[in-house]
Amino acid sequence: MKAAICYEPNTPLKVEEVTLDEPQANEVLVKLVATGVCHSDLHFIKGEMPQPMPVVMGHEGAGIVEKVGPGVTTLQPGDHVIFMVSFSCGKCRFCVEGRPTRCVENLPIMSMATLPGGGKRLRKGDQELHHLFGLACYAEYAVVHERSAVKIRDDAPFEVICLLGCGVSSGIGAAINTAGVRPGESVVIYGCGGVGLSAVMGARLAGAGVLIAVDTLDRKLEKAKELGADYVINASQEDPMAKVLELTGGGADYALECIGNVDVMAQAFGSIHGGGKFIVVGMAPLGTTLNIQSYEFLLGKTIIGCVQGDIKASVDVPRYVDLYMDGKLPIDKLITKSYNLDEINEAFGALERGDVIKSVIRF
Repeated sequence: MKAAICYEPNTPLKVEEVTLDEPQANEVLVKLVATGVCHSDLHFIKGEMPQPMPVVMGHEGAGIVEKVGPGVTTLQPGDHVIFMVSFSCGKCRFCVEGRPTRCVENLPIMSMATLPGGGKRLRKGDQELHHLFGLACYAEYAVVHERSAVKIRDDAPFEVICLLGCGVSSGIGAAINTAGVRPGESVVIYGCGGVGLSAVMGARLAGAGVLIAVDTLDRKLEKAKELGADYVINASQEDPMAKVLELTGGGADYALECIGNVDVMAQAFGSIHGGGKFIVVGMAPLGTTLNIQSYEFLLGKTIIGCVQGDIKASVDVPRYVDLYMDGKLPIDKLITKSYNLDEINEAFGALERGDVIKSVIRF
């Protein structure tokens, strides 16, 4: 099968023929239909986050189960599934407490780029290949742990709902679960890429009163207004903190940073009132440091991070799919363009330049 491989940082991905082993215990073989192009991959491609290489990239995948390994109980051939960027073992203290995105097995999988337990099923000749996030779905097929795949309804379009595997569910969940937005409360969202615009949709679903979106590109701000933002701020033309304080009468109840830029995080933290909550959603390059004024904590401010919007995947993701199918969560409006696998480097170039909001690789 074909797969997109990163051999070393800051080099183009290579689409090559690779071998994929059969699924082993608790694993499933999935034929990919669509995979989203997410900025998280770009961090690894550019070497901003460490990753064992060579590695098959891609983590916002969706497709159809073709085969199941021994011991699989939750899926069967023919099931339509979405891959989850956050693995949950179901057994550790965090999973048992109902916080599956904090699973103790998740970070080792992300940092070592293997399946849960350390296995690898991909090879290029005699060379083993790693699996980004334990998924590796810039490929025609993938073998993943059954707990990395969530079953969804059969009539949902793969090329749209694949985005729920990471960015879209992260944004929606950050507003609804992590922030806990309640009807009438004020929210400012910094960054109007796929994650930020998903947070706009999530905050609107939660009943936000004053909903503000911040970016430096007018066309992304226009999309934010289309998806429910009450006000938009172009940060290249005016001071976003001052404008947020003006629009909210002293600061927002919640601020979400959805870019992964520590300077923007500091702006977002300064945009909430005393007692407000700031949520770090974006992935900043490893080693960067957030500098904030310590006195602001004396005002009762809170800062918190989240992984994939603190979702409970097996419950929340099918709900999000239903909301999309019912016309209440217009995920499709995020998609600017579709590519085939051979155009993967073109897709990442467009993402890095800001030419697209979200794009999708279709198989």
